[in-house]
Amino acid sequence: MITLIEKYFPTLTEHQKEQFRSLYELYADWNAKINVVSRKDFDQLYLRHILHSLAIAKVCQFEAGARVLDVGCGGGFPSVPLAIMFPEVKFISADSIGKKITVVKGVCEGAGITNIDARNVRVEQIPEKFDYVVSRAVTEMPQFVKWIWTKIERGQRGTLPNGILYLKGGDLTEELSATKMKWREYQISEFFEEEFFETKKVVYTSK
Repeated sequence: MITLIEKYFPTLTEHQKEQFRSLYELYADWNAKINVVSRKDFDQLYLRHILHSLAIAKVCQFEAGARVLDVGCGGGFPSVPLAIMFPEVKFISADSIGKKITVVKGVCEGAGITNIDARNVRVEQIPEKFDYVVSRAVTEMPQFVKWIWTKIERGQRGTLPNGILYLKGGDLTEELSATKMKWREYQISEFFEEEFFETKKVVYTSK
């Protein structure tokens, strides 16, 4: 399982490998109590959830001290894999469903992830500002932008200017143009060769 992550991120430390390795058992255990990853999908945890989340790391490397908000994090994707990848970055994982946050907290505790603050909150209620906002297909883009745009500070705390990094699939032309903003689409298949990623993208815009 972990070999899939190592294949694309060969410079991981032993500690990071150990953390990624631990995720399977932790999610299996939590998923039996609170279903956050569909049962039929679970065998593909490393491909469809962990590696998919890490596509953001192929598009933008966050620098130490950057502040990243994961909106509608569910069981912790993309923030849990990203927090392992960027241990010096501060993450807030937000979801309005309390039991999902229970899973995120449990997984972080089990894997020794200390740079995530998991909150059961609606995104509108979060007072802080962030350098980047990440998410995985929680809602249509115009609605998403409305929720979070004022929470992003201008600047650059990574290899791209501060902004939104959003995991989504399919033809997004109409949805993105409805925001009246300038977006860049990164095809995940350019980073990862597995068939699952053929139609998947990281969509980015800067503040």
